[in-house]
Amino acid sequence: MLSYTLRRIVYLIPVLLGVSIVSFSLLHLIPGDPAVVLAGVGARPEDLAGIRAEYGLDQPLPVQYVNYVSRAVHGDLGISIRTRDPVARTLATRLQLTFQLTLLSMALSIILGVLAGVIAATHHNTWIDSSIMVTALAGVSVPGFWLGLLLLVVFAGALRWFPAGGSGTPMHLVLPSVVLGLGGAAVIARMTRSSMLEVVRQDYLRTLRANGVSERLVIYKHALRNALNPVITVVGLQFGFLLGGAVIVESVFALPGVGSLMINAIFNRDYPVVQGGMLLISVVFVLVNLMTDLLYGLVNPRIRY
Repeated sequence: MLSYTLRRIVYLIPVLLGVSIVSFSLLHLIPGDPAVVLAGVGARPEDLAGIRAEYGLDQPLPVQYVNYVSRAVHGDLGISIRTRDPVARTLATRLQLTFQLTLLSMALSIILGVLAGVIAATHHNTWIDSSIMVTALAGVSVPGFWLGLLLLVVFAGALRWFPAGGSGTPMHLVLPSVVLGLGGAAVIARMTRSSMLEVVRQDYLRTLRANGVSERLVIYKHALRNALNPVITVVGLQFGFLLGGAVIVESVFALPGVGSLMINAIFNRDYPVVQGGMLLISVVFVLVNLMTDLLYGLVNPRIRY
């Protein structure tokens, strides 16, 4: 397992280099002079020169990239143009809420998705299977922002069961978690059903049933474990999609997380914050994929080889 883990970590190096290049290029891909973009069209020449010196824009691109990576490794993601606060500190403050929202949504997705997929597979070609798959199709198709607005109107506006926005209590995270979690649960349910249908008819399960093993143990202990590898892949990808979806959902529910921070930074042309936020989310997504690969080795030891 150790050699497998080290090998997967080595594979991350070129991916992280690619992520750093893309995030570094964000400011330089903007049409025109980055210093003019940062300072505004009416900026004086001395102001532009100061900005170029502050952000290292007066140096060759390779030197700028090396300096950018060196600072990022040490936790320095630059200074916000709008607030003049360190970007790393701002992101760290907002990341806690975004992670809470993502983890709650992920837990809801896994529980609902796996359970619905198993039930659909064990009731294949029945009205239960059809109902679950139609619901899953609706969950995949409905846009998150539309579902969020609908839940706000019904549960926050009409029924007043939950707060309409903001943060501070666990109740503020319920509706956003449901919005993000339902879409992920639909994808996981479809994959779990497909994977379970390939397993439930195999000979070793018939042998277990013939030996008197209860159907519950056959399904949830033996069949589900052998069907988990594709599901783990989807779960890992969904975590990244939930981080991305949090950008919109946090704006809908006025949650002060990384998503709403990046939206505001885009509107305010605060490119160091956008640059740092994109790098942070990308690195988290890569690390989650690493954890997914390591889970393969735990669920199915043959993967290690």
